[in-house]
Amino acid sequence: MNRDLTGEVALVTGAARGIGAAVAAALAGEGAVVAATDVLLGRTEGDIMHLTCDVTDANQVEALVGRVEREIGPIGILVNTAGVLRTGPAAELTADDWRAVFRVNTEGVFHVSSAVARRMIPRRRGRIVTVASNAGGIPRMGMSAYAASKAAAAMFTRCLGLELAAHGIRCNVVSPGSTDTAMQAGLDREAVLRGDLASFRTGIPLGRIADPADIADAVAFLVSDRARHITMQDLYVDGGATLRA
Repeated sequence: MNRDLTGEVALVTGAARGIGAAVAAALAGEGAVVAATDVLLGRTEGDIMHLTCDVTDANQVEALVGRVEREIGPIGILVNTAGVLRTGPAAELTADDWRAVFRVNTEGVFHVSSAVARRMIPRRRGRIVTVASNAGGIPRMGMSAYAASKAAAAMFTRCLGLELAAHGIRCNVVSPGSTDTAMQAGLDREAVLRGDLASFRTGIPLGRIADPADIADAVAFLVSDRARHITMQDLYVDGGATLRA
């Protein structure tokens, strides 16, 4: 067994930048042909085909998955990384804020996973990974919508894994902590590393913010044959920040 993904077709959502772009690059580096999707305009670079898709639109998702299977081949790997963040006190969030976060972070995972899973089932093979967040497992001040949406996406993925196990399909979750992406850019880096007692938040025991490649490596492992007996798991990649609470 090894991590060689040569001959595999992988679909990665939210792949225009950050963790999604790192995942697409990592899988391509392992030999997979990657369809990288986002709401931004598409292009093709080497073994990565960039396609436009809004994961909140079930019709767009169905059309995209069908196109990838026709033009590239049967999807053997799906990685859900598309996500948005809106912060603020729970009592002050608007209904629009709540819906916007859940439409991408939770409904998007449902739309893409179900469209791909339906095609994987008759082939009796496949791997699905959802990139959630460590915020989905521990309360965070000012992040109620984001945390709840990621917790829902994680549990959906694990339930999907239970249902698909009999078909030889594995479904897992990777939950990053603070990662050096555009989403992280507006936060105080030193405060993140040290923690903040006033907001009941621990720091990062390993003393560093993750690079997107750290998350991508975890995903690459879970979709490889080295993880062939791992399913329905939620792997925290956060430098110990949640103390695995």
